[in-house]
Amino acid sequence: MELVWEGLVTAWKLLVSGDPEMLRVTLLTLKVSGSATLVSVIIGVPLGLFLALSGFRGRRAAISLVNTGMGLPPTVVGLWVSILLWRYGPLGFLHLMYTPAAMVIAQSVIAVPLVTGFTMAGIQQINPKLGLQILALGASRRQFWWLLVREARLAILAAVIAGFGGVISEVGASMMVGGNVMGQTRVLTTAIVMEVAKGHFGMAIALSVILLGLAYAVVLGLTHFQQHRRWS
Repeated sequence: MELVWEGLVTAWKLLVSGDPEMLRVTLLTLKVSGSATLVSVIIGVPLGLFLALSGFRGRRAAISLVNTGMGLPPTVVGLWVSILLWRYGPLGFLHLMYTPAAMVIAQSVIAVPLVTGFTMAGIQQINPKLGLQILALGASRRQFWWLLVREARLAILAAVIAGFGGVISEVGASMMVGGNVMGQTRVLTTAIVMEVAKGHFGMAIALSVILLGLAYAVVLGLTHFQQHRRWS
């Protein structure tokens, strides 16, 4: 209990004093995870909508691939993204290895299946008669898709929350492609791993408290918007 108390006190001191390194790490965490979540929404929502409504050969295989990706190990993602971005890899000319951009790419790969899967499930739960009614009223394909997205907005917001939760807590891929470089690619999760490795458990607990607080604040905002929209 003394160790936990020490961590809580350290977290409070870091927050009150406005420690520059702590603020830098926290802001980078929010920036990287927020960017990855945005990318996953841009890709995952249309893809989930397409898989839910379209019929094509290989659809079940594609859905199975998405469902498998929802449990994709972060270290596997980190390995393959590292191979692609390494100096002699296919995308090595972009010089993205050990940069925040590489971390966004890796986290996006983790989050896209989550957003896609939740979106697809939300769309498939809509009563098919509603879709027929929308088409009978003369809606275009674009209007049809947009109205279904609005109808499934609660599930899609749940997909966003799941995607964000999946990436802000991720450490393996971020460590592999970012390198945990101080002042450049160090985020809260990789900083916690480093502090534990150094035996600084009090600081690790403090950083974990800050990480949990950050995640809760963001998810609280998304949940408030989700539940507000439920009655609007």
